[in-house]
Amino acid sequence: MFSLELSMKYSPFPLSIQKKEFDDVKRIYDEIKNSMNETLESTNLIELRCDKVQNKLIAVRAKEIISVQIYEKSSVAGGAKRPGFSLNID
Repeated sequence: MFSLELSMKYSPFPLSIQKKEFDDVKRIYDEIKNSMNETLESTNLIELRCDKVQNKLIAVRAKEIISVQIYEKSSVAGGAKRPGFSLNID
């Protein structure tokens, strides 16, 4: 299961959806990234649908998105890979 997580302006909590296939989540990631690159006057509305929770729908304005990331849920120890970036300093 792959998670796509959005950080929004003026919101301390991220929005996320889950998809079963990497190709599905990558396509959505690319669509959001392209919308974020468009002019600030753009009012693109992006609708996201979750595979894990069938009735979960999220609609956001592209210009309100600060960041978007993909990470894979791991079945090992019931956890997930830590989202974002981390530095391993030896």
